[in-house]
Amino acid sequence: MLVKWIRCGVVDRAGFERGQRKWAGLLGEPGFRGQGGGWSRGQPGVAHLFAFWESRSYYNAFMSGVHDRLASAQTATYENLGVKLFERRSDVKVGFRGQFSDSDLLRVAHCKVRPDRVEHFALMQEKVWNPAMAGSPGMLRGVFAEGPEADFLVLSMWDTTTERGKYRDGSVVRLSERAELEADVLSVAGDVVDVVQAWTV
Repeated sequence: MLVKWIRCGVVDRAGFERGQRKWAGLLGEPGFRGQGGGWSRGQPGVAHLFAFWESRSYYNAFMSGVHDRLASAQTATYENLGVKLFERRSDVKVGFRGQFSDSDLLRVAHCKVRPDRVEHFALMQEKVWNPAMAGSPGMLRGVFAEGPEADFLVLSMWDTTTERGKYRDGSVVRLSERAELEADVLSVAGDVVDVVQAWTV
């Protein structure tokens, strides 16, 4: 499965939100498996979107087909658009699907990993991070995905802010030490996203 992460600095919030509803046109596209997102909690005016495709070939067909028509509804509503593509490597919990209707919070972590530590980083995701998140109340599902040049994305979906906060406050430092995170990564950037259900496709 292909995971697409889009980060936008929005300059016309009302226009952007109107345009976002036009992406309902994705429904019925071959290989499309869901899209959703919302507003960054820590960075005013920043929107994050995540789209899921069965394969890169389906995604490429969409990009060369109807993408530009759908995207035109948001022309001039944003700046600093960033797009990254990742291939799913494993699920957090089991049975990941690109569904947002039962989630009100997303946590995204973007990790640049030292090339010689990629396999250790992936092993720690499987042995340390995934079980900790999967066992946390309120954590619904997530995906661990790999991009080019030792670039990794961890996206997790949560049903309530309160439950996600319990995981964050009690566990992250301890888990980071156990997973030897500092030895594995060059950088870690994250964000917390309040889901806008009207953007869910």
